[in-house]
Amino acid sequence: MIYVTRRSQFSAAHRLFNPSFSADRNDMVFDKCNNIHGHNYTLDVTVKGLPDPETGYVINLKILRDIIEAEIIEKVDHKNLNVDVEFLDGLIPTAEHLAVTAWRILEKKIPAGALHCVKLFESENNFVEYRGEPVTLHRFHTQQFAEKA
Repeated sequence: MIYVTRRSQFSAAHRLFNPSFSADRNDMVFDKCNNIHGHNYTLDVTVKGLPDPETGYVINLKILRDIIEAEIIEKVDHKNLNVDVEFLDGLIPTAEHLAVTAWRILEKKIPAGALHCVKLFESENNFVEYRGEPVTLHRFHTQQFAEKA
């Protein structure tokens, strides 16, 4: 099996808070991240498969780049993840939720090979890796976020 990775970057802002928590509990749980702040994210998308005998590619990286750009980067770059990104609507915009939702979007779009891993770096030291295992995401009503924001 061959594993091919495409790396992309984007910048976005977010505020981590749970609308069902009190202000004090949000401060305690999310600390500084309870305030709006930004990150320069790095997104690694890995596709696995066997090379096509005619091209030698598992997946054409130009095609993979275009998919990632259209489906994820254009929708999150220089955005407020709490309010501007439809696929995060109602979710606390953690790196964990972003990785899972990116997987779910990209998995359907990969034309060759199979999606193996989505790795999202929130900083040089913090990253999330997701490989498609079943995860239930709890979505809040958007109005709950608007009332607390």
